[in-house]
Amino acid sequence: MSNPWTKTTLGEICDQSQGVIKTGPFGSQLHKSDYTETGIPVVMPKDITSGKVKTKGIARISDFDATRLSKHRLNIGDIVYGRRGDIGRQALITEREQGWLCGTGCLRINLGNKVVDPMFLHHYLRQEDVIHHISNQAVGATMPNLNTKILRAIPIRHPDLPTQKRIADILSAYDDLIENNLRRIAILEEMAQSLYREWFVHFRFPGHEGTAFVDSELGKSPKGWAVKKLGAIAEDLRRGIPKGKLSQQTPYVGLEHIPRKSLALDDWEMVTELGSNKLIFHSGEVLFGKIRPYFHKVSVAPFEGICSADTIVIKGKKSEHHSLVTAIVSSEAFVAHASATANGAKMPRANWKVLVDYPIVQPPKDLLKQFSSFFQKAIDQQQVLIRQNQNLRKTRDLLLPKLLS
Repeated sequence: MSNPWTKTTLGEICDQSQGVIKTGPFGSQLHKSDYTETGIPVVMPKDITSGKVKTKGIARISDFDATRLSKHRLNIGDIVYGRRGDIGRQALITEREQGWLCGTGCLRINLGNKVVDPMFLHHYLRQEDVIHHISNQAVGATMPNLNTKILRAIPIRHPDLPTQKRIADILSAYDDLIENNLRRIAILEEMAQSLYREWFVHFRFPGHEGTAFVDSELGKSPKGWAVKKLGAIAEDLRRGIPKGKLSQQTPYVGLEHIPRKSLALDDWEMVTELGSNKLIFHSGEVLFGKIRPYFHKVSVAPFEGICSADTIVIKGKKSEHHSLVTAIVSSEAFVAHASATANGAKMPRANWKVLVDYPIVQPPKDLLKQFSSFFQKAIDQQQVLIRQNQNLRKTRDLLLPKLLS
């Protein structure tokens, strides 16, 4: 005879295991000046995506604050929710170094002595009917808001711990494959960016040993290489689409979907109606988030779709220029320039009319062709892995309710 499943609530589980559901210890009292390049990560709502916490580009605070707030550190097995916006978005903490929660924007579930397996609960909370239940309970008309009372009341059904672990292991196998692909995507990205820096920043391109260098406005550059402005080889494509209903479901990329410091776009949503004017983009074009450009949100579109009007859609004017354009606008130096020349104090926006004057060097055609071949192959492989991950997620999500029924 099979073991019965226990019907309970998330609050009862936490009470039984001496766990907690609460907000983080701080939030609004931290200012931009408190964040550092190194130190302990601070998990914010924007970092919670696809069931995990993004580690790349995550904000950090100093070790001094780490000592002061050590008792509030996130633990392995904690589940974190964003409180506003995309209600139901949650992530499982799997690494100890992933710091603290931003208390103003997130909620934390700690399961205490583990009456329920954290991985099982993480998958359970991913079910569409559970997310729908949470969304219906969220308070606020214009901006739905999640609170501890709503989380505590979530109905939970669970088998015994051994069965929970078997179910979690099956579903986690898909997550492991997805994570492995994400690591491969990151390696391809670093290879592509390293090639650009090596050839066109440090000028250690094939045959550089026998090349003469001359003075230019960019310093010493290879003789015969043209010094131009970005606008000579790149353009901003402003293909507008008005708000209203769409003829069919269409992929939509908001600034929240574009990852930080990664060309690999693997998050978006499907929409049938637009609440405001948007832009159309095509596969292979670069999406550059222009609000707060120092967030370094620059990615290559893996499909045709619609994006926020606060995105600059960039493409090489000629096909042979596109890889070089992609490498330039995603580089640290260009993003720093976009940030330095942005308009606005509270909400700085990058200005394409200024960015077109960014100075670049254009290599000879044969070297440009060689670079484009290497760079584009890396981007193409990234796109393949992104599609694989989408299929893995779909298969996992189809299996999820069957295992948890």
